[in-house]
Amino acid sequence: MIKNLTRHGNSYALVIDRPILELIRATPETPFEIISDGRSLILTPVRDPKEEEKFEKAIANVHERFGNAMRKLAE
Repeated sequence: MIKNLTRHGNSYALVIDRPILELIRATPETPFEIISDGRSLILTPVRDPKEEEKFEKAIANVHERFGNAMRKLAE
């Protein structure tokens, strides 16, 4: 996906589409860590450890309950 910067006051902004935000489990209130190697930017959502633990437990529960069915569907 190629995006262009948008003028935002005296700065520029990069608009992140809703499907991308949903994919990375981010909201407009999610803080991001920004890292650069001088050529590229890496944006990483900063997760609340309690929320991350809750998410991981939910994923484990889904795998426990439906893992076999998912494997069969994948075949």
